[in-house]
Amino acid sequence: MSGPLASVEALIAGLAGVGYIASRRIATALYMAINLQKPILVEGSAGVGKTELGLSTAAMLGQPLIRMQCYEGLDESKALYEWKYGKQLLYTQILKDRMGETLKDAPDMDAAMERLHGMGDLFFSEPFLEPRPLMKALREDDGCVLLIDEVDKSDEAFEAFLLEVLSAYQVSIPELGVVKAKTPPLVFLTSNNVRDLGDALKRRCLHLHIPLPEAKLEERIVASRVPEIEARLTHALVAFIQSLRTLDLRKPPSISETVDWARALVLLGADSLEPSLVRDTLNVILKFEQDIEAVEPQVVELIRRR
Repeated sequence: MSGPLASVEALIAGLAGVGYIASRRIATALYMAINLQKPILVEGSAGVGKTELGLSTAAMLGQPLIRMQCYEGLDESKALYEWKYGKQLLYTQILKDRMGETLKDAPDMDAAMERLHGMGDLFFSEPFLEPRPLMKALREDDGCVLLIDEVDKSDEAFEAFLLEVLSAYQVSIPELGVVKAKTPPLVFLTSNNVRDLGDALKRRCLHLHIPLPEAKLEERIVASRVPEIEARLTHALVAFIQSLRTLDLRKPPSISETVDWARALVLLGADSLEPSLVRDTLNVILKFEQDIEAVEPQVVELIRRR
């Protein structure tokens, strides 16, 4: 195996080439998932880069990305396939006038029903099938990256439905039989821990928890995502963010907020952290007014602390 898949170090470099700064733990989990053909369950708080890991991996590998956003009430018809009911109805109307001709020489009712049954089967065949994300992923002959985003927002019934896909890379369709992947997709499942996932799902996956990064790694992430920012400002804003995370906030800033703040400061022409500018832009990194009100009186001290 060559290129970005040759080793853990090669994966770290490959991900960096598409703008994702990965820790060795992240790269090791991804390396195992690729080589063992195992789904990878990525957990962590919102904004730490779970979804971005799947997007960046697809870009690095040059493979199609198929993404399925999970939500409460998601079912098989939205995730796997559904029938093109409008097309079925249209074809039924077109064939309506021909049914009499087809059935007129049937010797008895049983023979007529058999012919109608054969026509009905045609309406549940490949031309009338509308594939959804899971089936699309299984049908990518050269493989793809399948991102099942926020699986914890789906219900337990859908989680159980996923087990066949994750264990055998296949699904069973009553009208068509078993659809099995020629090349198994690389599957990412992300979770914000809204609810606990079942043991059966976890057993089928490698587990990766992405924590909030330490300062040096976060500085590298900011430099990669906002290349126009000065190193001194990067160091200052990351130190400020790290200090915020030690406070008792309802929603501490994550990596995505750090990057957004860096872009905002560059846009405003900042070259250092001035207390007035920090106060004016706290809404970029803090998402609840009660957090902003708690931090505002401490801005000068937090800047000085860094």
